[in-house]
Amino acid sequence: MLKTSDLRAMNEDELVEKVAQLKKDLMQYRFQSKTGKLETKSTIKAVRKDIARLLTIINEKKENLEVKP
Repeated sequence: MLKTSDLRAMNEDELVEKVAQLKKDLMQYRFQSKTGKLETKSTIKAVRKDIARLLTIINEKKENLEVKP
């Protein structure tokens, strides 16, 4: 699980790269789940929450850039 304070310190490019990596991981976990090789299904839920957290922070950063004159 990623810490929000650590994510806020990253720039937008790093966050987008992290989202892409987590989406690849999520695909692999789903495949492992279907083949029965995934030990804990809670990892899928945790990765989905991490992706949502990252996307929220990216959107917040975009909004802050638009508001400032």
